[in-house]
Amino acid sequence: MKFLHTSDLHLGKRVNGFSMIEDQRYILAKILETVRIEGVDGVILAGDIYDKPVPPVEAVQLFDSFLGTLAGLGVSVFLISGNHDSAERLSFGAGLMRGEKVYISPVYEGRAQEVCLQDAYGEVHIWLLPFLKPSVVRHALGEEGIGSYQEALAAAVGRMEVDIGGRNVLVAHQFVTGASRCESEEISVGGIDHVDASVFDAFDYVALGHIHSPQHVGRKTVRYCGTPLKYSFSEAEQEKSVTVAEVLEKGTVHIRQIPLRPLRDMRKIRGAYLEVTALSFYQGTSTQDYLQITLTDEEDVPEGMQKLRVIYPNLMRLEYDNRRTREERIVDGTDPDTQKSESELFSDFYELQNNQPMSGKQRAFVEEMVRQILL
Repeated sequence: MKFLHTSDLHLGKRVNGFSMIEDQRYILAKILETVRIEGVDGVILAGDIYDKPVPPVEAVQLFDSFLGTLAGLGVSVFLISGNHDSAERLSFGAGLMRGEKVYISPVYEGRAQEVCLQDAYGEVHIWLLPFLKPSVVRHALGEEGIGSYQEALAAAVGRMEVDIGGRNVLVAHQFVTGASRCESEEISVGGIDHVDASVFDAFDYVALGHIHSPQHVGRKTVRYCGTPLKYSFSEAEQEKSVTVAEVLEKGTVHIRQIPLRPLRDMRKIRGAYLEVTALSFYQGTSTQDYLQITLTDEEDVPEGMQKLRVIYPNLMRLEYDNRRTREERIVDGTDPDTQKSESELFSDFYELQNNQPMSGKQRAFVEEMVRQILL
């Protein structure tokens, strides 16, 4: 059974005031193209379909078109709500859509929806578990002792009566301890939303949403596919992708990442004002990408944002790195409202000391080192 796993579409999202709807329309078309090429049996959408509980009209229309195309291809769709979604709105019409093989997790009332498919190896059970808070599980199960996310997920999974002798796929939207976060994700104070990967031991493959960077946590079959688009400059060095998971005989899952090329990339560039303005002419730099530009001039450029947007119309952020700004810099991880991960704090320290950000290779090395230390 071959699945395409994606999540965190955040349809209708705006980044630094820029609507991403055109970019989202483009990337959904690329995902549909991958579905056709790969000949997958099912598409997993692991939550945060929309960016807001009440999404804008154009976002709803875009997703409606996307689901309609998948139904027309005869592909099964497995869809759950994330923390950005309204579970009630997203599950509207779920009973009717089952007839088109579009399976949507209902509002959680004590049990996860189960869908059983058949292939050459027998049955595959797909379990749909929407984003859960302790209060939701406590109310649904009538267990007042549930106080943490760990206890909530353990209780919800314990009620699922999973046959561990069969093949089981779980679709969930939670933060698993050890995963690396980005700036575009919601941060909880003190990590209270963490759950341990051991909660998912009964499942052959766990298709996770919530974290925007593609990665596995613990074993390789507990996987975040990441967002199909970059939604913050902390993701500038990432290569976005979808995950293809092939569930073969019991105990065998093959996982691949298929890169996605966006309509517009999100990048960081730095240099003196004259150097930055010359990049588009002498180095072939795309002028349509979403950019964060860091100017190294000692004197601020009057109306720098407006001037640079003549060349780079999608300039999102303008910063300065000079004597004045370096004197003002501190690395601060004590504010609970802006809590940063260990790798993010190291990245900040590196940039403070070297006046330039880490490369993608350096960042990957630090993230892996931090992950091993935290295991």
